[in-house]
Amino acid sequence: MSFLDVLADKLTADAELTPDDLKNILQLEGEETLRRLYALAYEVKTRYVGRKVYLRGLIEVSNICAKDCYYCGIRRSNRNTRRFRMSLEEILNEARWSFEHDYGSIVMQSGEIQSPEYADFIEQAITGIKELSGGKLGLTLSLGEQTEETYRRWFDAGAHRYLLRIETSTPEFYSTLHPADHSFSARIECLKTLRRIGYQTGTGVMIGLPGQTIDHLVGDLLFFREMDIDMIGMGPYIVHNETPLANRMPEFSAEKQVTMGLKMIAAARLFLKDVNIASTTALQALHPRGRELGLLAGANVIMPNVTDTQYRPSYQLYQNKPAINENSEQSRLALEKSIANIGETIAYGEWGDPRHFFNRGQ
Repeated sequence: MSFLDVLADKLTADAELTPDDLKNILQLEGEETLRRLYALAYEVKTRYVGRKVYLRGLIEVSNICAKDCYYCGIRRSNRNTRRFRMSLEEILNEARWSFEHDYGSIVMQSGEIQSPEYADFIEQAITGIKELSGGKLGLTLSLGEQTEETYRRWFDAGAHRYLLRIETSTPEFYSTLHPADHSFSARIECLKTLRRIGYQTGTGVMIGLPGQTIDHLVGDLLFFREMDIDMIGMGPYIVHNETPLANRMPEFSAEKQVTMGLKMIAAARLFLKDVNIASTTALQALHPRGRELGLLAGANVIMPNVTDTQYRPSYQLYQNKPAINENSEQSRLALEKSIANIGETIAYGEWGDPRHFFNRGQ
């Protein structure tokens, strides 16, 4: 029997995958072999979370960041980035558009800033979003490391999901991607704090980083389980030329990055089953049907950008970010068509909370 035959039998018996299984999955090659892997992941997705695609209208609130991560285009040392922060009115306008177009949820994302003024500003935005939608618009935050008090304030104001990407779960590898003043342990503590407060908690990693190994990626999948993560937002690493890490990756293959990204989505779905997994914009940046391929490999969430187009060119974490000049309505129509073409439906008006969050106590 082939490895995929054995894997299929394990899935039928609902047996837990081992670290060796995960490593074998990530080492699979060949078009037909990968097609079968993605089909197995899609079967598991269908069984545990269904074939609905949950939308998260993405509002890029600000590109002002105190962090200096070696891979990121909006790192604080990049002097070529025009810095911005949307006004409260602009944020509420984007949230209102999302609500009126029946997006069940939105995501507020920004560079990482810790200050009393910023905490107040975000709290006002959360309160305003809840008021304009009558509490009907779901709200995810992706605003980096904050104090427990700030996380609690935002939760009490109405945010119920939080995405804090770890980027890699290996401390030694983490230290090669960040300056010395960036703390791996502090980020882990933030994830634990978010869970303790009651957020539906998400994290994620970059895939295909220079120096990254298959064992690193297996460790990431095990980390998701160990931390009992509800949501995963991960995607292929894409070079930004104005970052230190760009010099460490002279050769870049979009095809290899997409393939490894899809294999990680499939492995996460097969291993974790009932979590929410995003098909990220990074996939779309490397392949015209990248997001759709992510859905077919096991993802069930897409985050269409609803940020005003005047700000999008300044929020480029990596080069050649797609749809910078595409307005929200154009994005919505294109998304509807592409999702219908793969036989799935958009869950308009639904929050699409991860089933894992509710299954945890059963």
